[in-house]
Parts: sequence; C-alpha cells; structure tokens
Amino acid sequence: MGPLVPDIFSNEFNLVIALLIGIGFGFILEQAGFSSTKKLVGLFYGYDFTVLKVFFTAGVTGMIGVLLLAHVDLLDLDAIYVNPTFLWSALLGGCIMGFGFVIGGFCPGTSICAAAVGKIDAMAFVLGSLIGVFSFTEGYSLIEEIYLAENRGAVRFDEFLGISPELFAFLITLIAALAFYVSTRIENRINGMTAGFSRKQAAQYLIIGGIPFLVIAVLTFTPSRQEYIQHQIREARQQETCVFKEISADKLALELVNNNFSINLIDVRDKAKYDAYHIPLAINIPVDSMMDRRWNEYFTHEHSVNVFYADADTTAKKACLLARFLGESENYILRESTEEFRNLFFNIIPPSPDALKNEIKTYNFRTRTAADLLNLEDALRKFSLPVKKEIRKIQGGCS
Repeated sequence: MGPLVPDIFSNEFNLVIALLIGIGFGFILEQAGFSSTKKLVGLFYGYDFTVLKVFFTAGVTGMIGVLLLAHVDLLDLDAIYVNPTFLWSALLGGCIMGFGFVIGGFCPGTSICAAAVGKIDAMAFVLGSLIGVFSFTEGYSLIEEIYLAENRGAVRFDEFLGISPELFAFLITLIAALAFYVSTRIENRINGMTAGFSRKQAAQYLIIGGIPFLVIAVLTFTPSRQEYIQHQIREARQQETCVFKEISADKLALELVNNNFSINLIDVRDKAKYDAYHIPLAINIPVDSMMDRRWNEYFTHEHSVNVFYADADTTAKKACLLARFLGESENYILRESTEEFRNLFFNIIPPSPDALKNEIKTYNFRTRTAADLLNLEDALRKFSLPVKKEIRKIQGGCS
C-alpha cells in the first residue's frame, strides 16, 4: 500500500483500503468497457487501441507517482519488492497469455470484471484459468527446470541500462506519447475516420501529455528531500551557527540507570566500532544510515529524548543536526567521546589514600554506576530474547 500503510494508516486498516481500491478498480474497468471482448481484442485487429492506451496511462502514472513519492521521501525505492526475472518462463508465459487473450478475449483481470457483471463467456474463461492454475501446480515438477531457467534476479530496466530512474521515466513517457499518436492514426484509418486532429484537440493533447514531462523535469532538476537535508546540514556545519544541547557523562549515566526507558542512547559510529565497544544500553544507528525509514520512530516521536555519541565531536553533531530535520524528538550530544566515557567509568583509576572527599565520592559513584549499567544491560538483553517454546508430542488414549 505504498506509504499509506503503516506510515499513515494502521496495518489493521490495510485490508479495508485494499477492498475499497479493488472495488474502485473493478468499477473503472467496467466503465472503460473492459468487460467487452470486442473492445479488448480490438488491439490485435487494429480498430480499437483502448487497452494499449489504458495500460500505458496506468504505467506512466504509477511510475511517475512512485518517483514523486520517493523524491519527497514518502516511499523508499529500495523497499519495493521487484519480482525476479526468469527469462524463459517469462517468454513462454507471455506467449501463452497472448494467445489466450486473443482466443478468449480476456486477460485474467478483465475476465473477473466481466464475470462479475454476469457474462457467461467470462465465467468460462475464469473456469479455464482455474484449470490452468491447477494443471500448472500438479505438473510443476515436469516443467520446473524450464520455469527456473535463466534466472536474472531482481532486474530493473534503469539499472540494467545504466541510466537514472528519471531518464528511464522520460523515455517510457515519450514512447507512450508516440504510441498514443500512432495508434490513433491507425484507428482512424481502419475505422474510416478522418485522420488528424483539430487545433483544439491538439492543444488539449499537448497540455495533458505535457504534464508528465513537466513532473519528470521537476524531479530531475530539483533536489530530493534527502539531498535538501544533506545540503542544509553541510551549510549549517560550515557556518557553525547551530547550538547543540550537551549532556555530561555523569549526568547521562545517572539518567540511564534511573530513567533508561525515556532515553535513546544512540551510537552513530559504524557497526565494527560499535561491536568492539559501546556504552551500555546504546543502540547502533550509523550516521550514514540515519535517513533509513526503519529508524523513523526514534526521530519522529516528539516526546522522546535522543543522546548521540561518537569518537569525534563532529560526527555526533552531524547526527544531532540530522535528527532535527528528520523529526520532532529532543536531541542531545554527549560531551565526552566514547573513549573518554569508557575511561571515566570502566577504566577508572582508584583515588590515592590522601585523595579529597569529592574525588572519593566521584570514584564511588562511577564504579557503582558502571556496575549498574552492565547489570541493567544484561537484564534488558535477557528480557528481549524470544521465549523458547518446548515442543511436545501429543499423547492420546487413556494413559
């Protein structure tokens, strides 16, 4: 459901939205005449190219919509599932479906639409489809080698051609526009209609056809939301105009021991450094991956408190600044570096016998707090482990 579920609507509402979209889709198919075999096969005989035009319109609209949502960071393109390409099965399956389309006058979707309005030929087509599905399932072992042959993986045309998604969208839209023009000329010739367009029609077609090209141009020549944020961060860091809230190591340790559920301690170093050593209770979100959607909940909750730390002050500041653009959370940076925190609490040197009272008090506080942090982290780790279920065989009878 794109960015609607679960970012805008809950997962529980997913099926309701799917049902409403399905009803709307079926209604549009019927209103477009796609329950008529005459209109559907007109594509193959050249007298009606409605199917071609509808499919191109849907494809171009969906393609530009996806790019637009990704541009404003409402949709993660990397999260979209791309069906793997099995070349031979795609070619053979396409031929079979093409022959079925010409002979039966329906494709799988339009046959359901026509059957829903009571057309008997569509019901026969649906029955044939079910028989085909059953035959494929039962005979899969016989054709498995062909079906899985030439597995190319999840191939995207823009990546395969080595071009940007915007350039690919432009090329497809251009092909669609040319297909509209050529198919209309063919329709007019076969149906004995006057070829060409009036000035008013030409102007309308140019305006409508120019909209997708205009959107693609905007996507190409304007920065995406992520690029805009990165630019703002670079500008702010260069100008050094930002004031960051800082928290000391002692204050952070005390808050973690007493109020750990209200603080997100975030280690923004890479995973290797995090695994080598990290402050207890810290989670690892490398600064370069902070814009991944999976971390949104840490930055969009306006009542949460995030504390960032790293080996260098500049890295922690960059993460803190980035968090400001990503959400409404309250953000701090740890005044000390990772190594300094480690030395203060876990490599602390005992005070000398003639040490001052404050030095002894600080030493006792830090050693006690360090032990509490380790115990708390260990307890939370065990608490978060999945419950192991013991599987027992069911015994029947009277035993």
